[in-house]
Amino acid sequence: MDVTAVRTFVAVAEAEQFQDAAADLAVTPQAVSKRIAALERELGVQLFTRDARGAKPTIDGQAFLPHACAFLDAAERAVASVRPGHRALRVDVIGRQLSLAGLLRGFHRAHPETALDVVTLFDSDTALAAVRDGIIDATFRAVTMPGRQLPRGVEATPVFDEPLHLFTGPGHEFADAPAIRPAQLAGHRIWMPGNMPGTEWAAYYDELAVTFGCTIDPVGPDFGIEPLLDTIAASTTLVTFVSEQTPLVWPVGHDLRRIPLKDPTPVYPHSLIWRSANPHPALAALRAHLTSSFPGRPRSGIWTPSWTRPARPENA
Repeated sequence: MDVTAVRTFVAVAEAEQFQDAAADLAVTPQAVSKRIAALERELGVQLFTRDARGAKPTIDGQAFLPHACAFLDAAERAVASVRPGHRALRVDVIGRQLSLAGLLRGFHRAHPETALDVVTLFDSDTALAAVRDGIIDATFRAVTMPGRQLPRGVEATPVFDEPLHLFTGPGHEFADAPAIRPAQLAGHRIWMPGNMPGTEWAAYYDELAVTFGCTIDPVGPDFGIEPLLDTIAASTTLVTFVSEQTPLVWPVGHDLRRIPLKDPTPVYPHSLIWRSANPHPALAALRAHLTSSFPGRPRSGIWTPSWTRPARPENA
């Protein structure tokens, strides 16, 4: 149904004059007559009776009027939903229990006027395709996995390097250590159910395991965080990794331990990824907020996979 014709119908119904409606719409009375005639043909009913005193809605016109008003309101809301600055900024945080959701909450606290639509996409390929195709405005990912490149027209910038902790039960040999070196993990089994091949985090932990001589055991099934905590708490041999700012709550009786890894500190490198041509003004605000809080990556004392490190200039 033609929005312009419906708007013309409402204008005539309110003015009760074709000429006055034409003046309100800044068109000629002839244009108003043509639009009303076309709408009447489409609906198959007469909408107005015209006499010397003006134009009055027929019984069909009276029945149509409230729906026509609602139609115009819906059309305006539809346009406003995609008008730059009015649509909610849609951001993928991988998981709502991860530190990335905390980063986005920090942005929301600093910019409470900005509407956000928070989504969780599982793998990097899906997230990058969604950014490229305009399905989401941004995602947080580690870039770029071995053999992968960002899609054309998609950009990324580092925003957060998150240290890893070792997570153990009270009976593990490392339980009382204030900190450990990654080299001390050589020969140890790191249990990470759900660490699925093909994901960027599996690529990260695969290289970490090769570098420091430990074994990543992804054997499941993955029943979620609570069963994992139960298993780790009861084991003297199993440990897992957890990011420093991942919020976890466990029963007091579990007596679980989060032990910092140092010398070097493995950090998980989070980048914000977005489409270059995306005009949403809140996207620029999100980038500015995150990059202003990121101190930059130190040259020493940390470990990241080789594929996340920027290439150095040849003369450097």
